[in-house]
Parts: sequence; C-alpha cells; structure tokens
Amino acid sequence: MQYLRHASVRAVLAVVFASGGWYAGARAQDPRSALDPITSAVMQHPITTSSAAARDHFLRGQRELDLTRFIDANAHFKQAVAADPDFAFAYLSIANTANSLAEFKSNLALAEQHAGGASEAERLQIQMVRKGFDQDLAGQLALGQQLVQKYPDSPRAWLALAGVQIGLNRNEEARASIAKALALAPRMFVAHTTLGFSYVFGEPRDFTKALEHMQQAENLAPDEPGAHMSLGDAYRARRNLEKAREEYARGHELNPRDAVLLVKRGHANSLLGNYAAARADYDSAIAVGRANEKAAYVPFRANVSVFAGEPAAAIDELNRLVASVDGMGVPDPKAAKVAALGSVAVIAIHTRNQSAVEQALKQLAPVLMQQADEAANPAFRRGQEAIIAYFEGWWAARRGDYAAAQRQAERISQLLAPDKNPRKLEPMHQLEGFIALYQGKYGEAAAHFRQGNLLDPYIKYQLAVATEGAGDVAQAKQLYREVAEYNFNAVGFALVRRDAQQKAVASTP
Repeated sequence: MQYLRHASVRAVLAVVFASGGWYAGARAQDPRSALDPITSAVMQHPITTSSAAARDHFLRGQRELDLTRFIDANAHFKQAVAADPDFAFAYLSIANTANSLAEFKSNLALAEQHAGGASEAERLQIQMVRKGFDQDLAGQLALGQQLVQKYPDSPRAWLALAGVQIGLNRNEEARASIAKALALAPRMFVAHTTLGFSYVFGEPRDFTKALEHMQQAENLAPDEPGAHMSLGDAYRARRNLEKAREEYARGHELNPRDAVLLVKRGHANSLLGNYAAARADYDSAIAVGRANEKAAYVPFRANVSVFAGEPAAAIDELNRLVASVDGMGVPDPKAAKVAALGSVAVIAIHTRNQSAVEQALKQLAPVLMQQADEAANPAFRRGQEAIIAYFEGWWAARRGDYAAAQRQAERISQLLAPDKNPRKLEPMHQLEGFIALYQGKYGEAAAHFRQGNLLDPYIKYQLAVATEGAGDVAQAKQLYREVAEYNFNAVGFALVRRDAQQKAVASTP
C-alpha cells in the first residue's frame, strides 16, 4: 500500500534547474503551470532525482495532488519513476495515491528499497508511511516531529506532521502545525484546504474559520474545480446546502471529467430530499468515473434509499454491486466489495434484517482475509480480523446474545493490543457500548461510546441515546443536534439523520 535494486552504484542528485533549455520550455507549455506557485513550487526540502523528466513529472503530480486530482497525480508519479527507476520519493507518492492495496504495498516497498539514495526529508516521510501501515502511530508521530526539527522551514514537513496529528485527533496541535506551514507559505493552496477541513470535521469545530480558509483557497485558484469542491463542503457544514450545490455545479462546469463534483452535488441533493436528482447525479458520476470511481460511488447512490426510508432497497443495490464488481474493470474490486458489504451489514444490523446481515457477513469475512493475505502485514491482518469481530459482535448484541458479543469485544482488545495507536480500542468501546445500550445500561453505554470514534455520526447518535437514557436530556439534545446538522454522506448518518432531527427538538427538558 519488489524487486531488487540494481546492484550498480550511481549518484542520485537533488537537481535544481535553471531557466532555459528543454525543461523550462516543457513547463511553459503546460497550461496548468500557472498553479505551480501555490502548489508544487512550495516544497523547501530536497527532491532527489538526477532526471529532469522525472522531476518534472513528480512536480506535476504534486500539483495535481494538492488540487485533489488524485488519479492525475498518480499517473504523473508513475511517469516520474519510469524516467528514474531509483526515485524513492516518487514511489512513495504512488503509494500515497494508489488505486489498490497491491499498488500501495509494492510502491511503499520500492520507496524503501531505493531510500538509500534519497534525502533525509524523503527517508523520514517514507518511514512515516511504513509506521502508519504497521499501526505504529506513536512512532509515526515521533518521525513527524523529527522531520520538522530537521526541516523547520519546509511547509511540507509541517503538513506531514499535521497529517499524523489529525489521525490521532490531536486537532489543536495539527492546526498549530498547519498554521506554521501557512506562516512559511501564506499562498499554499493545500494548507488552506487542510486547515479548513480540520475545522469542519475535527473537534472543536469552527465552521466560520473553515469557510474563511476555503474562500482563501478559492481566491488562489478560482478556476480550479477542487477549490469549489472544498468551498461547497464548507457551506454544507454551515447547513447552506443550496450554496454548496451551486459550488459543486460550478466545479463540474470547470472540469466535466471530474466525477467527484457530480458525487458532491448528489450528496447535496440527497440531504435536500431531492432524491431523483441525487440518483441522476450519482449515475452521471459513475458514467464518467475513472479508476475505482465507477464502483466507489455506487454505495452513495444506495444511501439515497436509506435517506428516503427504504433500507431494503439500498441493501439490494449494494448486493448487486458486490455481484457485478469483478466484471467492472476497476483496479481494486475487493475494496469495493468490502465497502458495499460493510454498508449492507450496518444497514441490516440497524434494521434487524437477519437474512441480509448473515449473508453480508458470510461474504465479507473471506474478502477481508484475502486483503490481509495481499497485504502480508501482521498489523493489517489483525485489523481485518478486528473488523470481522466487530460486526459479528455487534450483530450478536443486536439479537440479544450478549455473551457472544462480549467474547468478540475481548477478541478485538486482544487483536489490537500490539498496535502502538492510542485510538486502537475505539471499536472495542463501541461494541461494549452497544452491548450495554441494548440492555438498558445507559450510563455504562455512554461511558463506552465516549471512548469510541465520535467523528462517526452514527456512534455520536448512539451516545446521544445512551445519554438521554441516563437522564441527561439537555446534553442528549445537544448531541442529537450535532448529528442532525452533520450534512456529510455516510451510511450510518443516513440511518439516523431523521431520528436525530426529531429528537433534537423533542428532547427539550
């Protein structure tokens, strides 16, 4: 998420190009090069390659990555390593934009294989990705801190550290790191959008600051679809769905090949209750989608039925995807199956659809273990087994077999014990929360849900139910309101949104 390096020793240089010559001409002919000053030109740490062509493609890929054009970025990074097969940092960038688990794993291995010729900044970032794959987030954080100590003037270093801090829910620290990146490079597009998304999704949220940073990004690149996508997301957070839809439509007009903007417009229409328009948007996105997009967007289309109160129709649509995805020509059909079957399991457990749950879990477990075999990583395998235990335990609790559910909670704890990740036990606490909630042990349930992943609106909703059951109606109302106003598309949110909206009003003391 290899092959042996050629035995010959060659000098790998961090090349700095002067103006003139074929390289400068090639850049000048790139119609998107006007965006370089706010994207790929902002680096301030060495990029190690002796090939002008490789460096050119790497920088073009970095620009597209900053602008959320991930598929285009991946293609440029692959051209970079084609021009320089020893370009370690470009292999890492392929891994970070990979279209499949196999692509991620093989390119991370190639980055490590060629790291001896890379700069220290590049090597540290390669090691950070490896630590993340190994579920050693503590080690990843230490490497990120080392990166900014050695390269304090690099905005990229500070953003790399912020990414780890966001993953750890250390949001204030992450925002401070992003602020340092912006102090070094006030016009860095991706720093503004990253900080904006931190304020949208991370606690404490601040939708006003989120909008300000997304507007700054849009001012930097007003003709870039990704700027309008980010701005639309900020408007969604502020519950201005019509304005969000306008921004998504504007972004799609700027690049009709960009399926993501159609999906985003579909999200806005789903939340507005315009279900026919939402399905049409998703159909259009699937039609123009590239790489994994044709399969990845089907679950969002299925969510329309969940928002509309028709969960069985969503299950049918998701099951059709599972049955057909192997013939769709997408790079990673197993990931699509996992996403679809996971959604089926969530819907079916929530609605107590026994046959659908059991069929989904029967299909899901083998695919998860196939991925584990492909990854060949002990931490990844433990994580896959923990997913299986979580769903099996949740379904056991839902049907009242609390002893079986408790055994699965204990299994999750045992499986994830070796991980150096302070968030590792969130799924165990969520399962313990369900076990307690379904038995009416509201205080115990609330205590566990508070230690779950509260970025998931479905879990926050369960915390609200437990909190209300425990007698704190005012706090429950606040939680219901936060869920009701979430406005981002996830299957769990689609299941509880209507109830949360009603309870946010009805729970007044």
